[in-house]
Amino acid sequence: MTDHAPNEARVIPLRPGPAASGPPAPPATAPREPLWRHLVGDVLRTERQSQDRTLKDVADTARISMPYRSEVARGRKVASSEVLAAAAGALGLGLGDLLARTHAELVRVTSHRSAVPARSVRHGSVRNGAAHGGLCLAA
Repeated sequence: MTDHAPNEARVIPLRPGPAASGPPAPPATAPREPLWRHLVGDVLRTERQSQDRTLKDVADTARISMPYRSEVARGRKVASSEVLAAAAGALGLGLGDLLARTHAELVRVTSHRSAVPARSVRHGSVRNGAAHGGLCLAA
């Protein structure tokens, strides 16, 4: 008979096992990316308030029901591009203006995170949409 050396392989479980004592520690989570619908709602609300207009006034001008317009402004509904264009138009903005302001808000909200190095592309690098004329759309 031969003696076998002990198996010293390390097994890393896919899920942590039960804690020896006490409640399990909460998992460390990375900060969540903001949702586009929340950012759009924030931009629409901020613009409406800066114009000292009521939600009803803007909803009537945009021909959107006030409850639906309110849900969009609170980021609870994902509005179609037609509804967003109507809401933006009622505030004197174009759809491009709304998207640009929403993008700027996304950059502002996420700027506290560490800088991500630019990704190289065939003809230079992409940083802040530079390879696309400053445009960056996200869904």
